[in-house]
Amino acid sequence: MKIDLGNYYISELDTAKPELFYALIEKNRPRLEDFFAGTVRKTRSLEETMAYCQTIAKLRKEKAYLPYTVSKPGKTDYIGFLDVKNIDLTIPKAELGYFIDAGFEGQGIISKALEPFIQYLISTYRFKKLLCRVGSENQGSIKVALNNGFTLEGTIRRDYITTRNQLVDLNYYGRIFD
Repeated sequence: MKIDLGNYYISELDTAKPELFYALIEKNRPRLEDFFAGTVRKTRSLEETMAYCQTIAKLRKEKAYLPYTVSKPGKTDYIGFLDVKNIDLTIPKAELGYFIDAGFEGQGIISKALEPFIQYLISTYRFKKLLCRVGSENQGSIKVALNNGFTLEGTIRRDYITTRNQLVDLNYYGRIFD
């Protein structure tokens, strides 16, 4: 699977190349620690990332977790990450997560990538609802959700604990599809 966005493309995370995934996480580790805590915790070293990629491959086959990367044509390194988690195909619904490498932040890459990605997910998995959980103070991620047709469904107070043991509020954004 590859979604061509012109200057960028989205593809499935290549679990056979854990070093690329590790490099993206390592480069952005301080800014990801709070809201990608599970991923950060499972990728502390290249060896841990290799083991995590094996787990991801299994979860992908089970349609329990679907990770994707954003790259530039002609380049092998990843500049962004999109994942689909908390998948419930009986409803069918899922939660989206996303981040961009710090060096590409503020360019609108994730905002532009999300709609074609969503259309791919709907046509492939027939989701009827997608959710984004965003820290209530994360203005960049809130803007991405709003720019892609998600609406605020509510704020759950003290719903998430960061790696620094800080309880934070999460905004829940949803988008419904027919």
